[in-house]
Amino acid sequence: MKTIKDIDVKNKTILVRVDYNVPLKNGKVENDLRIRASLPTINYLLEQGAKRIVLISHLGRPEGKPSSEFSLRPTIGVLEHLFPNHSIGFYDLPKKDEQIQIPSKVKIALLENLRFDPREEANDAEFIANIAKSVNADIYVQDGFAVIHRAHASTDAIKEHLPVYAGFLIENEIKNLENVTKNPESPVLLIIGGAKVDDKQPLIDKFLKQADYIYVGGKIAADGYKSSHKKIIVASDFDTNEKGEKLDIGPLSTGELANLITDAKTIIWNGLLGYAEDPAYATSSTIAAELIGEHQGAETIICGGDTTGFVENLMKEHDSLHYSLVSTGGGASLEFLLGKKLPGLAAIKQ
Repeated sequence: MKTIKDIDVKNKTILVRVDYNVPLKNGKVENDLRIRASLPTINYLLEQGAKRIVLISHLGRPEGKPSSEFSLRPTIGVLEHLFPNHSIGFYDLPKKDEQIQIPSKVKIALLENLRFDPREEANDAEFIANIAKSVNADIYVQDGFAVIHRAHASTDAIKEHLPVYAGFLIENEIKNLENVTKNPESPVLLIIGGAKVDDKQPLIDKFLKQADYIYVGGKIAADGYKSSHKKIIVASDFDTNEKGEKLDIGPLSTGELANLITDAKTIIWNGLLGYAEDPAYATSSTIAAELIGEHQGAETIICGGDTTGFVENLMKEHDSLHYSLVSTGGGASLEFLLGKKLPGLAAIKQ
């Protein structure tokens, strides 16, 4: 896989696909970890003398229509804070054959939400070609891991118009995910939570051979998931509300999982263990996240949108938590672990 280290970017305009699909609250970025995840790539391009960096991303699901609710404009304030010595520009998506007029002083430009145009999700080659031409892009850098499992214009069709190289975020995601699929250090622990058995069973089946233990919690366990396989351990006690609903795994099951985490050398966690939206039922997920984040002797992978969001919020509160990878791609990381072909990854120069 060709990365930005394999090319000369000096005096070139680089079009970079990032993942700024960040949570917003009252018109402000609530959690900027995804923006910060793009810093290694952007800083490298700046250090190597790139003429200009043009960032493109999506945010939310505006269904092909412009909307202030899904505008990327709030991320500009974060970028200005992260790059105080550079002028940052923000521009609407270009109309057909339109040239975006970016002043020479603007070193980093961000375009509006790609999904404001339905052609992004339709994998329209003309749409992404027009964007590339509108900023005179020389090279395309794919650094939006969260979308590489989608055949969209900014992940797939772009390869028809510009050479595509991987950014450091993509490289780091692939490296860590490959570590736990190809040659993981034993004992290997897969932790499964969440609500939908159909979504999780393929991952359980995939790791049955490699894993030493597969621990199942969350609503899946609460709803009665059963397995006779000796590697699979299902939570057996639960914390309930006044209605008797099982909303978190209980202290015995949490203790059992804690022991498995302590002994493991490779840990993959996908799916919250309880109804963590309510702090009263986030106990097991919090304990697991803290134990994994403090277990520096293991390769630790956190994946799945709800799980990574939960862990990212904990990381803001506790500087001591560190993981090998908190994946920025929910669906993408799962499909990679399952061995599926990812269109955006296939588009990167081999």
